[in-house]
Amino acid sequence: MKQNKPSVRSILFFYLTIFTAIILIVLWLFQVVFLDSFYKMIRVQNIKKTSQTIENYINNGKAYNSLYNMCRFNDVSAYIIDIDGNIIYSIDAASKSILHNFSFAQLQNLINEAKENNGVSIQRYIDTSDADAGMMGSRFGRAESIVYTKIVTNKDSKDYAIIINANISPVDATVGTLRMQIIIITSIMLVVALILAFIMSKKITNPIISINKSSKELAKGNYDVAFEDNDYREISELGQTLNYASKELKKTEDLQRELIANISHDLRTPLTMIRGYAEVIRDLPGENTKENMQIIIDETQRLASLVADVMDISKIKSGVQELHSYEYDLTQSVIDIIDRYKKLIEQDGYDIEFKYDKHIFVNADELKISQVIYNLINNAVTYTGEDKKVIVNQTEIEDRVRISVIDTGEGIEEDKLAEIFDRYYKIDKSHKRAVVGTGLGLSIVKGILNLHDAKYGVTSEIGKGSEFYFELNKVDNANTEI
Repeated sequence: MKQNKPSVRSILFFYLTIFTAIILIVLWLFQVVFLDSFYKMIRVQNIKKTSQTIENYINNGKAYNSLYNMCRFNDVSAYIIDIDGNIIYSIDAASKSILHNFSFAQLQNLINEAKENNGVSIQRYIDTSDADAGMMGSRFGRAESIVYTKIVTNKDSKDYAIIINANISPVDATVGTLRMQIIIITSIMLVVALILAFIMSKKITNPIISINKSSKELAKGNYDVAFEDNDYREISELGQTLNYASKELKKTEDLQRELIANISHDLRTPLTMIRGYAEVIRDLPGENTKENMQIIIDETQRLASLVADVMDISKIKSGVQELHSYEYDLTQSVIDIIDRYKKLIEQDGYDIEFKYDKHIFVNADELKISQVIYNLINNAVTYTGEDKKVIVNQTEIEDRVRISVIDTGEGIEEDKLAEIFDRYYKIDKSHKRAVVGTGLGLSIVKGILNLHDAKYGVTSEIGKGSEFYFELNKVDNANTEI
């Protein structure tokens, strides 16, 4: 369903444009609108620093000669005057200083005003001395002069006045130049920002659009779709993840299809035999024998076992399986299970041998662990070699006990061992009907052992057979020698 939401491209385009506009606005404010205010503020700060340096000289009794270079560097003039208005030292380093035009009365007024304002006074004067001031003032403004006065007391408790004069040149001409430059820069930057935003948004969103398109194909069940994974890192990782997911989904679908075909085969075979023998018993006199009835019962049990295994897989997958653990004799449980294979051993010639040293107790769900052992033995019986030999080993590994089921079959290729316990996995495409069980046992084994947090696995060698095993924690002080 199409949604009325902005695309990543339009959002990126919008925010990059806004970001550029904000930068230009800030640049305009600092370089044009507030330039004069910043300039005057910095000039006043320089005057105050100069005054502080002169005050330190007065307090420490240093010679005033070295002050000239500092005043020249800051383009200021300075007077040091005693409280009676007598000039003790003067530094005329500023261009067009107005201090030398001040009369004694004017200097005294500055001192008095400073006294009335906690020892500090700042006066501003507009220079109207130039003949062309009217014309220049109309175009570029007039020069402004600042007179800073501060009353200080030296270490001898004698008062002095520091009067500093600095000129503030009009910046109107500079502002006009900067304004024109900013207008040109703004125009260029906006165009560049629009072009850059378009290129970046296209570069970033094109792979996303491509992945989105491929994802829709994947959602339709097209598992052969390929996702691009050669772009920038995040998109590359996303593409690789989706490619992996696509392959896994395809594999799962193929395995599910095979499972359905195999289960259908396993269902059809006993049903066919049941129907065939039932029709023989019905239609032919004397065929209502014990042997024929036993075949029907056996095939019915096989059907029930298949249905039970399918239900177990479903329960394990849905997470509704619960454990009912308690301490029990694992060794005796294995002995009892193998005893139930007597008929198979007697009729079909299978040799199932159990090797152990002592009886070992574990804390586990006996019914489910028995199901694991049954399924491993059934799997070994189905795939063992022509000697029909199956060996069950019980060994101790530190605080754990290992149960191994070994067959003498063809073995499993190394690259297929990792998937052997998968729910739908089969070693080959040909379906072999299980001699006992349903052929779904290994997936049930995996689910039950995962519930127990048990270690399990398989080792195999081509032409020699396979060994399936699992390990459980032993119960201390419960071992019995045989």
